[in-house]
Formats: sequence, structure tokens, C-alpha cells
Amino acid sequence: MKFPEWITPSKWQGWVKYVITLLVFLVVYLFVGDQSVLRFVHRGREIRHLEEQRDRYLEGAAQAQKEIQMLQQPDSLERYAREQYYMHKDGEDIYLVKDE
Repeated sequence: MKFPEWITPSKWQGWVKYVITLLVFLVVYLFVGDQSVLRFVHRGREIRHLEEQRDRYLEGAAQAQKEIQMLQQPDSLERYAREQYYMHKDGEDIYLVKDE
């Protein structure tokens, strides 16, 4: 193998140990240990997933709070019972109509 004039075999062999050391360091940094880049990316994805889940729960809690406020009024409570549980007063007929 012919080397360029500025890279002689003796100079190239001197740099091999630095290149190997750099490659080993990069492999360790990227793939090994608790602080590796792969774990960092995985934890970032997990954080985003948990934040989305938290937002869904907060929205559900806000909706439940609205329903609680609504159900504290007697007229709304009666309407809710009629719509959700098909309750009725004595002597009253109920007809269910489904929207398609």
C-alpha cells in the first residue's frame, strides 16, 4: 500500500492508538452505562409519554369537576339521571330514539 508523502507508515502507526482510544470512548459513551446516549433518548421518550398521560388525566379530572358542579343542582341531577340511567317518574313512558 502506498501512502501519501505527508503520511509515512511510522506517523500513521503513531496515530493508531489515538484513533482506537477515541473509538472505544465513543462506543462506551454511546452504548454503555446509565448515562449513555441511548438511555438518554429512551428516557426522553418515556417523559413525553408520561406528560401526555398526565395531560389526559388532568383533562378527565377537569371534566369530572364540571360534572360535579352540574350535579349539585337538583334540576341537573334529575336530567342526568334520566339521560344516563333512563330513570323515569311513575306513570311516565320512555321512548329511546337512537341517532344513526
